[in-house]
Amino acid sequence: MNEALLQYLWKYKKLKFFDFRSTENVPIEVLDFGEWNQNSGPDFSMAKIKIGSVTWVGNIEMHVKSSDWLQHQHSGNPEFENLILHVVFHHDVEIPEFIERKIPTLELKNYIDENLLWKYAALQEKENFIPCENIFSPSFVPFQFAEETLLKKLDDKSEIYSLHLKQNKNDYEALLFQQLSYAFGLKINAEIFQNLACSIDFNTLRKIGKSHFSLEALLFGLCGWLSRPTDEMTEKWSQEFQFLKSKFSLPQVNSHPKFSKLHPQNFPTLRLSQLANLYSSEQNLFSTFIHSGELNEVFKILKKVKASSYWDHHFVFGKSAEKKYPKFLSDSFIHILLYNCILPIRYFFMKNHDEDAAENILKQYETLPPEKNSIITKWKKLGIDFENGLQTQAFLYHYKNFCKNKKCLTCGIGFQLLKNA
Repeated sequence: MNEALLQYLWKYKKLKFFDFRSTENVPIEVLDFGEWNQNSGPDFSMAKIKIGSVTWVGNIEMHVKSSDWLQHQHSGNPEFENLILHVVFHHDVEIPEFIERKIPTLELKNYIDENLLWKYAALQEKENFIPCENIFSPSFVPFQFAEETLLKKLDDKSEIYSLHLKQNKNDYEALLFQQLSYAFGLKINAEIFQNLACSIDFNTLRKIGKSHFSLEALLFGLCGWLSRPTDEMTEKWSQEFQFLKSKFSLPQVNSHPKFSKLHPQNFPTLRLSQLANLYSSEQNLFSTFIHSGELNEVFKILKKVKASSYWDHHFVFGKSAEKKYPKFLSDSFIHILLYNCILPIRYFFMKNHDEDAAENILKQYETLPPEKNSIITKWKKLGIDFENGLQTQAFLYHYKNFCKNKKCLTCGIGFQLLKNA
């Protein structure tokens, strides 16, 4: 038992009967269970109970044990002044303050169906892909689950973007560069690439932005890769980086991106070269991505992006590859950029300028193909059919933020499962 479950049971009245009696055996009639407050203060507000002929209106606080009131140091807190009922799972100690203030305590232990407790406990204990895997059915997925879940993800990202935008003095281009860097890094190098991007004054990038060569030298040098040139090209990059370092007073970063566990196509050398090419080819990229309308226009821009010619026959510095071919962005990688960076930034910018922003962004996600990864494969095994990127994005977010953390009580699917217990 925990407080979250206790609050859930009270909120949705998942009790065996309602003939309540206080720990002093005084009948309590609950006229209104109150509004669930998930912020600071009492757990339920605007509740209404009747004891004898007197009706009380106020707040309800809930604890697993009565003694938790003392443990949590609520006494003297003005937020708990208007308390009319203390609800606990187990009454283990009398609270002198409640006796003095004539606040009754209600022990719920005998009012709760043990089968429901076992069901909840099973969800929390199992180490399956998702806690409810053994009882899951697609029929338990609420209507418009994907749309509502994806909007949660976009709102979460918007909060992060808002903080970064302030740090960048409302420079949307700098924000986009940092977030694109994160996306280009994929899971292994995302934070490393983002920290690298944040270390660069974006005005420096603007000044050298038309030169793919200079941008590569800047990024490679800040990764610490040019201290010991291995061939003619790395010698040129090294010289350019020393020039840029002196001219722009560049910071000492040495980000050290990782190569392990990555397919060669995703090596940080290639991804940073491609990122440099994107910024050398397109000026005012934020405006282009936000106002380009259909995603096909953005897709066409990204399809032209490639690593510099050195990387046609290299994956790492100084070591030629067996086959020579240009390293363009793949369709699947472009989709990742759209899913995780470009569309979320579009939403962040447009939601304050267009009342239809949410609907339009969701429609754009629907035009993208469903993702293919191990998490989506496991959802498919549970009977979920994916038709587009909106759906896969929603289920990936839900798995990461609810299923992995076993937040079954705040999960729309978990709610349906427990509701039918």
